[in-house]
Amino acid sequence: MTSSPKPGLTWLNTTEEGAARTALTEVCASDAWASGVLARRPYADAAALFAASDAAMAELTQEDLAEAMAGHPPIGRPKPGDPASAREQRGMAGAPEELRARMLELNLEYQEKFGHVFLICATGLTGEQMRDAVLARLGNTPEREWENVRNELVKINRIRLTRLAHEGDDSR
Repeated sequence: MTSSPKPGLTWLNTTEEGAARTALTEVCASDAWASGVLARRPYADAAALFAASDAAMAELTQEDLAEAMAGHPPIGRPKPGDPASAREQRGMAGAPEELRARMLELNLEYQEKFGHVFLICATGLTGEQMRDAVLARLGNTPEREWENVRNELVKINRIRLTRLAHEGDDSR
């Protein structure tokens, strides 16, 4: 019995479009972003993949950004059964109940003000750092927040693409 190959840079460069699109939309839920990354294949290395991802992200409309954000749960409430979500939000996992409750309030306040979930590249951040970030960003204009969302998605996508590009890579 043969197992299917794991995603990796060679796999991403050579696999058929449907399978590659599925893997990419697990990185970022925007179909326009996935199309932009697919259109720039093949990639010589992870840096070229990152550059393509960044270029595709720069081309996204506000509607595309909203689609991308649909794949992200609120901070402090990772998607059940999603190891990436749990890993990325690890900083809230051990947070005191008071901080978790405050983040829920702030998430709701942010969503009411801007009409979308608060998005931050949470990898490596503590619960307190995430709380401070949402507090600071609540003072922004909606236009500024859309640019913050784009910038945070760039960071998140790079982390996830690194993982995708190196899965099954025996050369490391």
